[in-house]
Amino acid sequence: MFKFIRSYFLRISISRKLLLGYGVLLVLLIIISAYSLINLNWINAVNNSILNSDLPVINAAEKMIDLLLEQEFYAQRYQILRKLENLEYYREREAKFVEIAEQIGSLTNQRELLIDRIVQLHIQYSEILSKDFSRSRGQGIRTAKDYEEKIKLHQEKIIALIRAMAADAISDQKRKTKVTTSIGDLAFNVSAALCIIGFIVSITAAVLITKNVSRALRELKLATSMIARGKFHYEPKIENKDEIGDLSTAFVNMAKKLKRLEQQNLDTSPLTRLPGGVYIEKKLNQRIALKRPIAFCLLDIDHFKSFNDRYGYARGNELIKTTAAIIRKAVIELGSTMDFIGHIGGDDFVIITTPNRYDRICRAIVKTFDGTIPNIYDAGDRQRGYIIGENRQGQKVSFPLASISIAVVTNVNRPVVNYIQFGEISAEIKQRAKATAGSNYVVDQREEAGQTSKQTGKLINLQSRTESSGSR
Repeated sequence: MFKFIRSYFLRISISRKLLLGYGVLLVLLIIISAYSLINLNWINAVNNSILNSDLPVINAAEKMIDLLLEQEFYAQRYQILRKLENLEYYREREAKFVEIAEQIGSLTNQRELLIDRIVQLHIQYSEILSKDFSRSRGQGIRTAKDYEEKIKLHQEKIIALIRAMAADAISDQKRKTKVTTSIGDLAFNVSAALCIIGFIVSITAAVLITKNVSRALRELKLATSMIARGKFHYEPKIENKDEIGDLSTAFVNMAKKLKRLEQQNLDTSPLTRLPGGVYIEKKLNQRIALKRPIAFCLLDIDHFKSFNDRYGYARGNELIKTTAAIIRKAVIELGSTMDFIGHIGGDDFVIITTPNRYDRICRAIVKTFDGTIPNIYDAGDRQRGYIIGENRQGQKVSFPLASISIAVVTNVNRPVVNYIQFGEISAEIKQRAKATAGSNYVVDQREEAGQTSKQTGKLINLQSRTESSGSR
């Protein structure tokens, strides 16, 4: 169904495409209206909550306090004057207080606990006030101080709870007011943005007649950009069957030819797809020019020739590609995006990283290499731990399984000024690494002062660190 609709869209007339564009604009207007109505309804709900929940509590708080004090006043006047009208006034204030408390309690919000406590204290308060109503004047003698202290204590408790309830309502009212403000601001901003989008859509609707053509041209432009960056495999996604479609086909054929020419000229290993010597030199010289800390790692597969002689070039290529994958995985997982991997040729590789990363990378390569490469050998050779071959004199000799030697040269302890110097030092260090059995890496840590011995011609102040998988 989707394919049919898409195919139909590519075939429909320009006028119908224009109507489709206006249809999109109409839908956008409906969305704006619906969004505005939803937000207005939300604001109305919040305002109703303020009117029906918060304001009644705020307005009732002061009335309840006044009724509480008036209740005490008429109770005292009745005790003194014993006039029934004062008792009636007292009962009216008591009933009014209870009525207001019940109204607040019916609002069913988080203030229910406070109002319940207020009601309980008011009952106790009323009991204290009416305690002496049934006594005669002669029997109702008690100290004013004790009476006032009891009344004052309960009054303070009730008033404190009432004011806490009112303060909570005021705080809730302010919060809801902020909510309505934020809703209004958001609704305004979104509506304005949608209106701008609607305006843009209305403008672009006028050019929808050329949409199919412009899309194809944009795709060709993108394909040109991809090819300029060396991505010759990119094919423009154009389904037109007209002149633009023919142009797209010619473009793809041209890209394929450019790809073949690029492969012939680029300094890239066709086996590992890693940059070769020219690009390695360029990359290293760039970092030297920027005076960045560099760790130059030269990697070499030991006993590769004996492996090639034993199993042939196809298996040898497999060993090379597997080694490249091991190096690439270690650099990706433990290095950074700025690290570089190159393939000089044959069984020699290069890593350009930083002095704080080479140790982890080299360790990972040594460990993974020794755990992976033996699987390339035949079972019998793998179990023996060596292969049997012939040396140049035609004699039968045993060769260990392949291992990897890594020479590491950094510019931490002394400056290394060019690519040639890195290469010479790493080649020398590599010989020390290869002289040790099994996979390992050796780090040149010489300092600038005194690099060679005049008597022996050998490097001095050379400290090597060797990591092995135990196959020495």
